[in-house]
Amino acid sequence: MNIVLARVDNRLIHGQVLEAWVPHVHADCIMVANDRIAEVPLQKALMEAAVPSEIKVVIGSVEMIAGELSNPGWENSRILLLFETSYDALVGHRIGMQFAELNLGNMHAETGKVRFSCTIALGEEDIKNLASLESEEGVSIVCKCIPADRGRPWRKLLGKDDTVDGSS
Repeated sequence: MNIVLARVDNRLIHGQVLEAWVPHVHADCIMVANDRIAEVPLQKALMEAAVPSEIKVVIGSVEMIAGELSNPGWENSRILLLFETSYDALVGHRIGMQFAELNLGNMHAETGKVRFSCTIALGEEDIKNLASLESEEGVSIVCKCIPADRGRPWRKLLGKDDTVDGSS
C-alpha cells in the first residue's frame, strides 16, 4: 500500500481535500475509514459523487478499510486516507494501516472539547489517542490545514513540546 497522506478531518471528503490535498500529494485514490459513515448510504453516495471520476473512492468501516489496504492490488496507488476522529486513526493504525505521519486538519469543537486553533478542538480522549499514536505507535502528528501551511507538531497546540499524558 502507498498511503501518501493520512489525515483526521471530521468533514472527510470536501472541497479542501479535493482541491488542495489531492493535487498536492498526487493522490489517485481516497479511502475514508469510519464506522459511522460506512452505515449511512446517502452520505457515502454524496461523498462519492463529489470526487472526480479519475480518482477511486473507497468508503468503509475502519476494519474494512484496513483489510482493503492489505490487498496487494493497491500497491501502485497513491492513497489519501481520511479519518473522522483521532480514535479511528488510532484503531486503524493498530489493526494494520501503515502510516508514519498523521495530519490533523479539522477537528471541530463540541461539548467537552477545547479549541486549540481555528481548526483543531481536542477533548481528553483525543489527547490520549494522539499521545498513544505518537508514543506507542511511533506516528509523527502534525497540524496542517492546507498544504501551503507550515506544519506544527500537535503538542505545540497544547503548549507542550514533550510528553502529554492526557490529564488536565
